[in-house]
Amino acid sequence: MKAEVEILHPGLYSTIQDFGRRGFQKYGVPLSGVMDRIALKTANLILQNQADAAVMEITQMGPKLKFSAATKIAISGANLSPKLNDTEIDNNEVVKIHEGDILSFGRPKYGMRSYLAILDGFKTEKVLGSRSWYDDITSHEKLEKGMNLQYEASEEEKYETHATIKFNDEYLNSEEIEVFAGPEFQKLPETLKSHLRQSKFSIDKNNNRMAIQLGEILENKLDPIITGPVLPGTVQLTPGGKLIVLMRDCQTTGGYPRVLQLSEKGINMMAQKKAGDKIRFSFKY
Repeated sequence: MKAEVEILHPGLYSTIQDFGRRGFQKYGVPLSGVMDRIALKTANLILQNQADAAVMEITQMGPKLKFSAATKIAISGANLSPKLNDTEIDNNEVVKIHEGDILSFGRPKYGMRSYLAILDGFKTEKVLGSRSWYDDITSHEKLEKGMNLQYEASEEEKYETHATIKFNDEYLNSEEIEVFAGPEFQKLPETLKSHLRQSKFSIDKNNNRMAIQLGEILENKLDPIITGPVLPGTVQLTPGGKLIVLMRDCQTTGGYPRVLQLSEKGINMMAQKKAGDKIRFSFKY
């Protein structure tokens, strides 16, 4: 039976995401998908969902949601002080939902993005093989007040699992971001290579699902490159000396030197950083 989540308050920036739409980057379509795949997989695993079942990605300040029918949920990733009917609940465990229940969020405790999984996933539209929201591709870009999201209501007695899993949340707070040398890394002077290996960098206020800019300014004497392919995790060095870390909604080509490439683990970790946080690049060879 179809049921609905009513958006009573949208929060800061929340979207529906899965693993994204693969195979369309040659047409200029971004990959999209969840910023932190570790949290997605964890929340879905707790509910015994398919690994790529669509979840709600919640950024920093969460929404207020009302459920029309019984189901189960699990929340993973950042701890944004979730509450069910004004009673605090924990991340990384099965939470039973009854008709009329209200889920809300409070003060962020750690991390940047939290992930709300629901039994069997959110049933939003699928476009190009994915339910991930992206402006101009899907009908919606982010949650809006009054919106209703469909899910499958469940008969509670059929699902008596009380699963919890041990969740290693160290990556949410670690400063170490795994990277590999990018295509243009070897063109950098040795002093700049050493700086990238040894220095800490700060997350700038200019950050979103497309890219995260770092605050420090580096000396850049490289010429722009012929437009080439980029992907989530590519670190570009702008003519003005800024480092830009491309994320899940990034473009598919770019003309700035690609000096570093984050590993998949590095992307997940970067997704949980907020403005002012410090990071250090950990090179993998």
